[in-house]
Amino acid sequence: MTSQQHALTPKKGRLHKTFYRNGDDHRAGADVNFQDIIRLFHFRSIEIGKWVTEEEKRIAANLFFDALCDLMDILQVPENVISLNGSLSLGFGVGGQKFASAHYNSAKKQLSLAKNAGAGALAHEWFHAFDHYIAKKMYSLRGSNLFATEIWINEQQQAVQHPLNQQLAKAFELIFLQNSNSEPSELVRSSVFVDQKMKSFYYARPQEVGARAFEACVQNHPIKNAFLVQGTMQSAEAKLGIYPNGEIREEISQAIFTYFHWLGAALENR
Repeated sequence: MTSQQHALTPKKGRLHKTFYRNGDDHRAGADVNFQDIIRLFHFRSIEIGKWVTEEEKRIAANLFFDALCDLMDILQVPENVISLNGSLSLGFGVGGQKFASAHYNSAKKQLSLAKNAGAGALAHEWFHAFDHYIAKKMYSLRGSNLFATEIWINEQQQAVQHPLNQQLAKAFELIFLQNSNSEPSELVRSSVFVDQKMKSFYYARPQEVGARAFEACVQNHPIKNAFLVQGTMQSAEAKLGIYPNGEIREEISQAIFTYFHWLGAALENR
């Protein structure tokens, strides 16, 4: 290959790499598209960036489909929970933010992954969307930018009395508090320490602590999908202590999965 030919050969980004997964073959080996994802999960919409090629659309749709189906299996919930009852939109290769490979836009209720850097962040961003969605279900509050984790940690109001809300509050207690008392958990303390070193307020934000705890639970599950979640065990960030580990990781996982199992059962039986 000449230097000119090499220069004209487009570089393949991270999207083209193989992402380990061991879940069921949800597509029976066939390709799907983003419209198939809308039809199955009832997402409000899916926005694709103008620089995303047709090949990248095909690859991304398959990865999204498998990851969302795996998340549904992990949480034991029906499809409409994944789309937050049809209120959530997806984005791929759109609305990028500086230094962010993925983000959740609460104003648009849109979860977006960057084209070549968003792999592994889907579970984290999905929890942000869930955290935002469930705030008004868990608390009798008005406002457009409410997150259940932030309301809970700030003790702004008692949760609406319901077994599901009580179970979710139990999970929050394990995430944020040490030994069920008023002292911050080791996870929170480590997050505060990292923020202090970086002179920022990011890792210790309740929404971020909650999302990292959730993705650690998802990665802890026997169903593995590296496009859905990765990096909560051996990454540089994991070594900073900003993900739950050991016994507390198991306890949080049990509380989180119990909540979603109950939620799924309630929806299936109504």
